[in-house]
Amino acid sequence: MEDNIEIKISETNRGNEQVIINKKHKFNFSFQRKDKSKIYRCTEYKTINKCKSLIILNDKKEVLKYESLHNHLEKEIDVSISVAKHKIKEEIKKNSIPMDIKPKHIFNAFSQEMGLICPEYSTIRSQIIRNINKQFPPNIKSFDDIPIESKYYKTKRNENFMIFKNTDLIIFQSPFQAYLFSNFHKNIFADGTFYAAPKFSYQLFITRTYVGEFNMFYTTSISILKNKKQSTYETLFKEIKKNANKFRSNTLITTINFHCDFEQERLTNNASESYNSYLNNIFPNKPLFYKLIYILKEEENLSYNDYQRRTKGNWKKKQKIFSATDEIKILI
Repeated sequence: MEDNIEIKISETNRGNEQVIINKKHKFNFSFQRKDKSKIYRCTEYKTINKCKSLIILNDKKEVLKYESLHNHLEKEIDVSISVAKHKIKEEIKKNSIPMDIKPKHIFNAFSQEMGLICPEYSTIRSQIIRNINKQFPPNIKSFDDIPIESKYYKTKRNENFMIFKNTDLIIFQSPFQAYLFSNFHKNIFADGTFYAAPKFSYQLFITRTYVGEFNMFYTTSISILKNKKQSTYETLFKEIKKNANKFRSNTLITTINFHCDFEQERLTNNASESYNSYLNNIFPNKPLFYKLIYILKEEENLSYNDYQRRTKGNWKKKQKIFSATDEIKILI
């Protein structure tokens, strides 16, 4: 048996245990003996080479026996890729939200540890992405599959993002968006997009508002509609206004009105069309439900941070537009 044996525990593509010896050879698990020691055979055992090399480890992963009978070339490149794949899985498991995982960050996390044997990023990027996608929750295929509660319904500030759901409608509105909706309701605009809506739905419906002090638009709610029934839209507006009333900055109750032409199947004011186009560009194909929610939460957080900076004066003031409706095309 060799005196200096460097062992790394990895796993196969199917998740079975694998042993790496001296960064040159791979051994797959074969069977476990009565004393709980495990026998691993060279991966070339079942190939034309029929390599008879094996290694036996006890339950503490200590070497009991190593027979180096390799009759084939060393596979440093193949071994390095296997080690990298295992490192990828380990790093991904550390993240509870797969949508937050960036492939390059995963690579940087283990490449320095692997050193010179680490494959180039371009050769394993697709492998990283595949492993990230495996961590995604099951895709939603119908309105009935949408859960009432989910860890994905929390903003980055750990606030509730989903405020209402029934058989025809689900509404997302953070406390920040509800505050904007309630306190800047005179300049509320709305529109729907069909392209960025999940396959199982009819429309993604978005409301936005114009904050004149900052000369900025902010999204105030996002809803996924199952159909175009008038009752669905009526429920949508009712629930949004009910939620927004919790965040009013003044005690005077004023009516928040929308004008909607249901025959045209859209609100008459199309100030949200630029945001819809933005979403359509992000999703060239119909988005997965959880991927869509993730993007909407990311945008909500960016808007929240932007609003906070502007409120504190940490921004370069633009020329104010006094008539939001008349000058809407300039802004979008």
